[in-house]
Amino acid sequence: MGFTIGGIREMRSGARRRHRGTEGTAVAEYTGLWGWAVAPGARAEAGACSCGDPVCPSPGAHPLGFAGEVPAGTGLDRAADAWARTPGAAMLLPVGRSFDVLDVAEQAGRRALVRMERMGLPLGPVTVTPTGRAQFFVAPGAAAELPELLYRMGWDDAGLDLRALGPGTHITAPPSDLGGLGPVRWLRPPVLDAAAAPPQARLLLGTLAYVCHRS
Repeated sequence: MGFTIGGIREMRSGARRRHRGTEGTAVAEYTGLWGWAVAPGARAEAGACSCGDPVCPSPGAHPLGFAGEVPAGTGLDRAADAWARTPGAAMLLPVGRSFDVLDVAEQAGRRALVRMERMGLPLGPVTVTPTGRAQFFVAPGAAAELPELLYRMGWDDAGLDLRALGPGTHITAPPSDLGGLGPVRWLRPPVLDAAAAPPQARLLLGTLAYVCHRS
């Protein structure tokens, strides 16, 4: 499939059918199965952003301003038809609605995930990015609560490589490419109960903070 965003051109019918069968199906899984909206995102190629801005501050890592998102709950046919209007778009998930994100270095995230699983802690989905970050899905509100939670746990002055993403931000959804650097992958894929109700940040934060501090 050609790199078509920015001056979107008509796809041939065969390409449109392939798009419907692959990316359209992936979008429908996010919207219909997991209950997440999906926004069409820019792509990067050779360092240039498909949005057409030569000085784009986030090449290949932001929503397309001219394209509307596919709402949560959209079924297969409508999701595929909607996605076919933005061929080549990256799949972006809006943060702050169904989930917030705790973002840490990948190796710290992997070690924390092993500890959490051994401890039997409730877990939501976790992604890893080609930039070396692990992103833990947690209940909405984490971004606003993080400073106070870290303070209460005594980690506020620890200089942790840990941040929370909340409303107004987006993350790239697997298997879309992030900024031309490679695909985002699932470290822990979504399952029905955890996708609909990710854990509260406070349940995971102690382990994440400890592992980030040790790292």
